[in-house]
Amino acid sequence: MASYRRRGGIPLAIILFLYLIISSQPLDFDNLHKSHHKIQGPIKTVVVLIMENRSFDHILGWLKSTRPDIDGLTGKESNSVNISDPKSPKVFVSDDAIFVDSDPGHSFQAIREQIFGSNVISPNSAPMMNGFVQQAMSMDPDMARTVMSGFKPEVIPIYTELANEFAVFDRWFASVPSSTQPNRFYVHSATSHGCQSNVKKDLIHGFPQKTIFDSVDENGLTFGIYYQNIPATLFFKSLRKLKHLTKFHSYGLKFKRHARLGKLPNYAVIEQRYFDVSLFPANDDHPSHDVAEGQRFVKEVYETLRSSPQWNEMAFLITYDEHGGFFDHVPTPVSHVPSPDGVIGPDPFFFRFDRLGVRVPTLLISPWIDKGTDTWLTSNCGSAMSYVTHFHLPTIMISDFASSVKLRHKFVIVICDQYEESVITIIKKT
Repeated sequence: MASYRRRGGIPLAIILFLYLIISSQPLDFDNLHKSHHKIQGPIKTVVVLIMENRSFDHILGWLKSTRPDIDGLTGKESNSVNISDPKSPKVFVSDDAIFVDSDPGHSFQAIREQIFGSNVISPNSAPMMNGFVQQAMSMDPDMARTVMSGFKPEVIPIYTELANEFAVFDRWFASVPSSTQPNRFYVHSATSHGCQSNVKKDLIHGFPQKTIFDSVDENGLTFGIYYQNIPATLFFKSLRKLKHLTKFHSYGLKFKRHARLGKLPNYAVIEQRYFDVSLFPANDDHPSHDVAEGQRFVKEVYETLRSSPQWNEMAFLITYDEHGGFFDHVPTPVSHVPSPDGVIGPDPFFFRFDRLGVRVPTLLISPWIDKGTDTWLTSNCGSAMSYVTHFHLPTIMISDFASSVKLRHKFVIVICDQYEESVITIIKKT
């Protein structure tokens, strides 16, 4: 959310919100005769919370000290200050992150250097994950230790407890090796429609691709967006239609009430405070926002869901849009990544969306998940909605996903996109 992240930015947010609604498409009548879909399986409500700009190793890497099954940090991982110099000093990972005051590089160019160690790459370049320190040094010499730092499990107690009680994904990668909005687009539509960075005029104009919200609505199911500042989901053109106006709810006024009454929709998205103001500090984890605020918010959302009468039919997904420039040791997939729609990014890079971003923290929370589950899979943010597709909707989902999550119920997840279909079976525990 870097494009709109400013202190005292609430008035601008309100103006933008009103503009997007006023300029929205008129109410249409294309879907008066919707199908009414019956959900199969135990999960009737999926809740999604997308946090901001932290890598897996930065947030959950040190959990490996008590959870050896998780692919985290050992303390031996490092990056050289100057990759081209064999005698260059190294900066090792540390567990002393508390408050990150700087905002590391996470542009398309910066991430390319972080992954490959150079901005000059070839089709055969390997993701060595050795350029984080070098890239940080180009911005600020003091940032090198910052990008290699991580949190002790006790500093992020809510995530530590949730990870130990439910499921951790340690092969979940950002969908695009770039900034916030392209990756947020993938979560809800499995494509960024060529969006490669946070370009204000493009975001205000809106993006036209079909979303999971459209698919849910077309099939007679429900969705809702609970926002604290301004819903970034309004960057999707289809959500600006007047017919969807009632799907947007003030988090403070409606979320706890809907949960308590058992009236949360089939697909619920939580949008936290992206703006940092004195009385209402940001709680999205984007540097330099305090992760303690993020922990408090996650705890509040979890406890609200846990006390809802819908809890036994619910799955709660917490993920991050992208890594925010922080180190991660697991190589990002750079081959066999299919473009979702063939749309190519703008010049000068003309990115084909054929490789993923850096690994990000992801947790799946549900009473149907075994305690302490670690899922070793290759996935990305576009697959977040694969947990929605157990609704069996003919929607647009990417198909490169496989999982061995141990659930206490067997059901089939169908992932469909515009080109092919894959079927995933989540195996019942024996």
